[in-house]
Amino acid sequence: MSDEINWDRIWDLAQRVLERSEPLELSDDTRALLLKSAREVAISAQEADDALRGLPTATTLLREIRQRIRDGSYRLGKAEDRVEELQEKGDFNGAFHVIRDVLAVEVVPLYRRHAEILLDELTGLADVLATGRLNPDLHDRQQLAVLAQRIQRGHALELTDDLRALLRQTAPTAAISEAETEEALKSPDGAEALMETILSRFRKSKRRFLNSMYRMTSLRDSGDIEGARQQMRDVLAVEIVPQYRRMAEEQLRGLDSPPPES
Repeated sequence: MSDEINWDRIWDLAQRVLERSEPLELSDDTRALLLKSAREVAISAQEADDALRGLPTATTLLREIRQRIRDGSYRLGKAEDRVEELQEKGDFNGAFHVIRDVLAVEVVPLYRRHAEILLDELTGLADVLATGRLNPDLHDRQQLAVLAQRIQRGHALELTDDLRALLRQTAPTAAISEAETEEALKSPDGAEALMETILSRFRKSKRRFLNSMYRMTSLRDSGDIEGARQQMRDVLAVEIVPQYRRMAEEQLRGLDSPPPES
């Protein structure tokens, strides 16, 4: 049996019972679903068993399961956004505080694991900021961003073999040619400029894509499919970063696909 968590069924049950006022039928399958979901949101087996002795308490159990999933998801998502903001400013102490606040109140194991992973990543990036030493277990571009922050704080960029390898690996993802990369790697100043080009291209591409997605969604929802398509065509007309080109192409293909039959 897979241990992978999928809350689609419990969420659907909650929608039907709690939002559409459909009766909760405590079949063997529903009992098993409630017991499994209760365990996944850190409700004890005894508490869940007691709740399943009657419909009112079973409904309360369902409501509590949904609330823990909803609250944990919102809390973690908000924390991740705040951590990203603080990390971009180089405020790792503030980012640590945000995640520790989540861990102080979060009970759902899945969300706790995500927060702990994020805390480990932040710890590693903070070490890169302090020492300038790269960590092979961390995301490439995040480490480049931290090195850029280190330079802004007055530290010289040390053009090590590890950094050369990282830049050679990352440059193509920003549509920078091998020739440009090798020329830049001839000096620390060139490597620093290369690093900034990589980061700048991704920042601009992300901003352009998200803005276009917002406009595309609004146009699509208003029925202007051609206008929505044009938003993605406009992105593709100027975008050079492969990741964001692929994302725009996927959105355009989705708009070109026939709507699902009702």
